[in-house]
Parts: sequence; C-alpha cells; structure tokens
Amino acid sequence: MIDQMRPADWPALESIYAAGIATGNATFETVVPTWQEWDQRHLSVCRLAARQGEHVLGWAALSRVSARPVYAGVAEVSVYVAEPARGRGYGRALLRRLVDESEQQGLWTLQASIFPENKASLRIHRTCGFREVGRREHIARLNGVWRDTVLLERRS
Repeated sequence: MIDQMRPADWPALESIYAAGIATGNATFETVVPTWQEWDQRHLSVCRLAARQGEHVLGWAALSRVSARPVYAGVAEVSVYVAEPARGRGYGRALLRRLVDESEQQGLWTLQASIFPENKASLRIHRTCGFREVGRREHIARLNGVWRDTVLLERRS
C-alpha cells in the first residue's frame, strides 16, 4: 500500500535513509538530517510511504531544483527502499505513484541524479519513463572520492 507520508513515519523513514547512505551509492549525503531539515528541503506535496501493514518499507519525495519561478514545475526525485524490501517492486510502485501525483500538482519535469553504480535505481527510473540526458563526471566528492552521476529526466 502506498499512501501519504506522515511526520510520525519519520523514525522509519530516517532508518531507511540511513541505510541508503551507508551503501555509498544512494546519495552524497553522509548524515541523516533531522525531520525539520528534511521537511524544509522537500516539497510539501508528493510525499509518499510504501507500507506493509504498520511497517514502512520505502519512501519517495520531491525537492525543488531552483527557487527561481521559471523552474517551479521542475523537481528532483528521491526514492528509498528498506533493504529487506528491495527487489520486490516497491521502488517502481513508489516512483510511478510519485510521477502521477507530480502531474496532478502541475509539475512538468522530474529529474534524478543517480550514481552509475546504482543499477537498480537507474533501471527503475528508465522503466518509469525517465531518459538519460547526460553524465556529470566528478560532480562532487563523497568521503574524499570524486563521483560521477547520471542525470535522468521525465517530462510530463
């Protein structure tokens, strides 16, 4: 079941995010933000949680790519799935629902910046209509190591 994320979900979301950080292939972040920091960085709409009963198994959300009004319809995608639930379709289901809700909110472009080593995430995004628009070489360092990202986008 996928429904709206609730602030009370934060302990589970935080744990899933921390596990993603620990892989070294999910994000440039090295520390999980507080709920307040996370809340400020993400749009107030299109915040989803995948649940099995009372257990949160994944989450998806959007953040602005720019504060400039001309880019108001462009957002960056975040999708994280708990390790025991990976490979079971939760990521794809979350991303498909995120795309649908983003269109209902009037967003016209979703983008994702994914490490090339994260083949599962690249596959899920491509399955959901994202296309590769480029590779950003040595875009930033993670733990002192230069990393590349693959830039994907989906237009509504």
